[in-house]
Amino acid sequence: MSVVIPAYNAAAFVRRAVDSVLAQTMAGVEVIAVDDGSTDDTCGVLAGYGDCLRLLTQANAGPAAARNRGLREARGEFVAFLDADDWWLPAKLERQVALMRARPDVGFCSTATRVVTQAGKPAGDWPCCMEDEGPLLELLFVRSAAISGSTSGVLGRRALLTEVGGFDEALRGFEDPDLWIRLAARTRYACIPEPLTVVVRTPGSVSSHLPRMRAATLASFRKNRTLLPPGKRGSFWRDACAGALLDYAKMAARAGRRDWAWRWASEAAFYAPLGRGRWAWGLMRDLLSGHQP
Repeated sequence: MSVVIPAYNAAAFVRRAVDSVLAQTMAGVEVIAVDDGSTDDTCGVLAGYGDCLRLLTQANAGPAAARNRGLREARGEFVAFLDADDWWLPAKLERQVALMRARPDVGFCSTATRVVTQAGKPAGDWPCCMEDEGPLLELLFVRSAAISGSTSGVLGRRALLTEVGGFDEALRGFEDPDLWIRLAARTRYACIPEPLTVVVRTPGSVSSHLPRMRAATLASFRKNRTLLPPGKRGSFWRDACAGALLDYAKMAARAGRRDWAWRWASEAAFYAPLGRGRWAWGLMRDLLSGHQP
């Protein structure tokens, strides 16, 4: 069993993540920390754990590259990922590995998740997706957050993670859902409904990341279109693209970038004029009238 922790300028909080791995009830866990070119004392903090973890360093290349580096170095049958600002409850790995051993048809799994603020206050629950929501592959095209906990919640079979190519390092901002899409096309997924993962909601400059995230989402949808059943590669796929564009348009409007919002809503109407396009025209009407979406 291997755990990969990517860390960039995480000196202030990475101890909590590492300590939560070392406190797992499962024995024999290999811990791999990847310092992704930090400019603070992240490397020093991680080095202080000595033989409790393997410390890898690299020039800053982003979290996807750091996770892939750890995946290449991992020796365990299973690999779990943990972001440096998140943490786990003690039974997480033991429960997930037991599930995977009992269900050889399952290639990756996660757990329900508790979301907290940076101050540790509750900020909502992130439950498992329900089986009646439909096939996971199709669900991920319309709800990218369907996998509870995302990278901090997921545990997968190392051989399978390697076979599908790991994280796509070109998709900054959407590399996690992109990997789940490729996995869902190959294997089954399961989720433990108990909240064993804790994810920190970190405030940031949303507007500065939106164009990159929009581009990454559409690039992922385009390259993974052929993974969908043939009957879902037409109007369903176009509606999924339009839905993602509408989500980004609404976020852009709320961030004060109405120019982006108008452009992306127009793009959504182009993708699906008879489906999500009706919502796109409504959003553009609100933007013209000055209403807040």
